[in-house]
Amino acid sequence: MKIKNLRWIIIGLIFLSTVINFIDRNSLSIMWPQIGADTGLSKQTYATIVSIFMVFYAIGQAGAGRVIDRIGVRVGFLLSISIWSIACGLHALARGVFSLGSFRALLGISEAGNWPGAAKAIAEWFPKHERAFAQGIFNAGTAIGGAISGPVIALLFGLLGWRATFLVVAGLGFLWIAPWWIIARSTPASHPWITQEERDYILKGGSAPRSQAAAEPSAGMTWSQAASHRQTWAVVVSRFFIDPVWWFFLSWLPIYFHDRFDFNINDIGSSVFVTYGCAAIGSLAGGWFSGYMMQRGWTVDRARKRAVHIGACVMFPALLVVAFAAAPALAIAAISVACFGFQFLIGNIQTLPSDFYSGKSVGTVAGMGGMSAVLGTLVFSTWLVPALSGISYTCVFLLNAALVPLAVASLHYFAGAIRRIDATP
Repeated sequence: MKIKNLRWIIIGLIFLSTVINFIDRNSLSIMWPQIGADTGLSKQTYATIVSIFMVFYAIGQAGAGRVIDRIGVRVGFLLSISIWSIACGLHALARGVFSLGSFRALLGISEAGNWPGAAKAIAEWFPKHERAFAQGIFNAGTAIGGAISGPVIALLFGLLGWRATFLVVAGLGFLWIAPWWIIARSTPASHPWITQEERDYILKGGSAPRSQAAAEPSAGMTWSQAASHRQTWAVVVSRFFIDPVWWFFLSWLPIYFHDRFDFNINDIGSSVFVTYGCAAIGSLAGGWFSGYMMQRGWTVDRARKRAVHIGACVMFPALLVVAFAAAPALAIAAISVACFGFQFLIGNIQTLPSDFYSGKSVGTVAGMGGMSAVLGTLVFSTWLVPALSGISYTCVFLLNAALVPLAVASLHYFAGAIRRIDATP
């Protein structure tokens, strides 16, 4: 049996895993008012639990990347989604801060595997000019998952209550495992269902020259070896600055709409749906743009950097507008534009590990970037936003705007020309 365009089925499954990831992740925040009432936990305790999740999520990003480089994408995804689905289901047994914090830690450390796993899968299954678009499809899962998690969880909660809801959404991950295990059975070089035409297209267009690939150690680079290259720091530092902007929208946007404009739940739901919808469009557009320009003869360096510049030029003024927006319609429009710009650029930054390194090291570097992104989020979003929002949301959005040029500048400073390097220790 041969399947045409098998690589798009692979990325479609990864897109679905990302949607499930965000439904599982957002369940706690959506149902928190009732969970807090039933367990006697306060908002302050909720903030602590969120910090626990983020810390373990950061640890998981680095560790998962290294593990997936060793055991491969197929088994790596299986372990990650199996453990995070179990962790999500365990939330139904929560009785207090210790149990809930423990389950949240397990969820964070296991959900992190989705990101370096996706980066490595894209490096294996897509040629260079298609990788950013494939990354855009994957990233669109974060926006779609964020958009639909509200109505889905609200519906299940109304029918079943919060404990049973955790069990139902946990089951989504286990349903995903079967098609993944059957379809993602090997890499393109040896997959029995891939057509010869697609195999040649992927391997000739996407792989490093065989002499360079052979020079890479069988287990890929260690963290210290990866850190010895400036190109790794281009990924790590740029994501430290830029990712907190997106996490601010994920974690604080409903609270901002409520505090600033006195929105109710229905108003928040419709507004967030619009902003995440624009983010999904930006994700696909940014990936398409760089791939299209490469097909027209642009270098990887020029195409990636131009996409990042466009996204940043969209984000920066939009964040300034929302900082001073007095009308809710203007705030929603500006935030939607900022979300579009973020997703336009982030897929190209997340593709850099596969632009710089061969497949055996992509997961490690992607995981290091993901860990840095979470650490930046802890600093600029989880810890600073509560303090700044007590003063003014204007300060919050000005902070987010300032992070954009810092991310772009760090990318240029550390990356140099974006090209494949010899990462042999």
